Amino acid sequence: MTTTNTPLNHHLERELRAALRQGQLSLSPADLKTFAVDQGPVTDYQEPVAVVWAESVADVQAVVRLAGKYAVPIVARGAGTGVSGGAHATAGSLVLNLERMNKILELSPEDEIARVEPGVVNADLNEAAAAFGLMFAPDPASYKVSTIGGNVATNAGGLRCAKYGVTRDAVLGLEVVLADGTLIRTGHRTFKGVAGYDLTGLFVGSEGTLGIVVSATVRLKYLPADIRTLAVFFPDVQSAAAGVLALGAARVQPCILEMLDGPSMEELDFRNGSKLASRGTALLLVQFDGLSAGQEVQIATVALQAAGGSVSEEDSQEAADLVELRRNSRGMDVDTENRVGEDVAVPRSQLVHYIVALEEMASRHGVGLRVIAHAGDGNLHPTFWVPGMDAQSISALNAALDESIDKALELGGTITGEHGIGQYKRRWLPLEQAHEVLQIQLNIKKLFDPQGILNPGKAIPGA
Repeated sequence: MTTTNTPLNHHLERELRAALRQGQLSLSPADLKTFAVDQGPVTDYQEPVAVVWAESVADVQAVVRLAGKYAVPIVARGAGTGVSGGAHATAGSLVLNLERMNKILELSPEDEIARVEPGVVNADLNEAAAAFGLMFAPDPASYKVSTIGGNVATNAGGLRCAKYGVTRDAVLGLEVVLADGTLIRTGHRTFKGVAGYDLTGLFVGSEGTLGIVVSATVRLKYLPADIRTLAVFFPDVQSAAAGVLALGAARVQPCILEMLDGPSMEELDFRNGSKLASRGTALLLVQFDGLSAGQEVQIATVALQAAGGSVSEEDSQEAADLVELRRNSRGMDVDTENRVGEDVAVPRSQLVHYIVALEEMASRHGVGLRVIAHAGDGNLHPTFWVPGMDAQSISALNAALDESIDKALELGGTITGEHGIGQYKRRWLPLEQAHEVLQIQLNIKKLFDPQGILNPGKAIPGA
């Protein structure tokens, strides 16, 4: 259902048009609809009063100052690939689109860093870095279109997290426009630096609620000299999860360690014409990189075979195809009316226990289940589904979803491994974080954004 907002204040419109060039401000119904949501589930559909495309830091500062003057909320966004509703418009808001700020400002192979505007696409940065034998390690499934600003805002992860960590591990410094239009610089160009509080780490993952990132200085890693990929099929997903622990016990470090259960492979086969399900009932996709990749493959093969896996080393094209199929499974995580996908993480020692619990609760509630996971760091994306839209089916679907969250927390996990809280998951955050912790975060929000204009209704309950 579309919510009709009050029109853009005509005084604010006049000042925005004076501050921006032609083509940077739109009030067209088509644009308002297009930029009202990201790819996350919608709990409160609102269309913005206007969409603004910033092309410079000065543009961002001007828009923020005017929004503050008229007490109008601002929702900053990039490509809109988030799946938790972090870039959904809120009532009466301006959507500030940063995609046109897409310059790589600096790429220093000597220092192994890059400085980029927020609209730079992850894949484009990697293409530029590859010319120097370098890469930007975070690689969310949407890396071909997602922006670095969005990666920073959500602390995005991806397939290479098992070895290289998440976006926060790659960000050295930021330029941020605060709620009053002030431009600040945090962090440093060096790999090490502990001067003062870690404001860079605070902004990474804050979902645009504390400030608007207008540039990021990121650390680059070496492109691997050798890449080896194993496809390991198991008789069931619990055995595959046990294989993850076997790799850890063998003390090898995959750069990619992904797990797919049988229903997930069947879905991928249906969507892509592949034949994964014909090879086994559960899959571990294991990739090693670097000069020791060959030796690690030998150790891993012994460990995985001992755990009951059928191991085959894939050639480069087969490996690329498998990795791409895994990335394509991202679409299965996005919520629809009769399917809900989640993003929990548990300690790796609890993977088997959690998967067993998921299968039991799916059976008890009478819902379907698919499980894919960044198994190397315990981040699972279970998807529950029902065939129909009747009230009883939807009630069972939601009951299974809520129980899956409770179980993850019971096992020492978290309600979100990489997708963020956004609009959708605020209802669950008090289950994970104590009142005192939530209050500290609210106090931080009020310090940085006393008017509450920066992405309200996201990330923190009460903000």
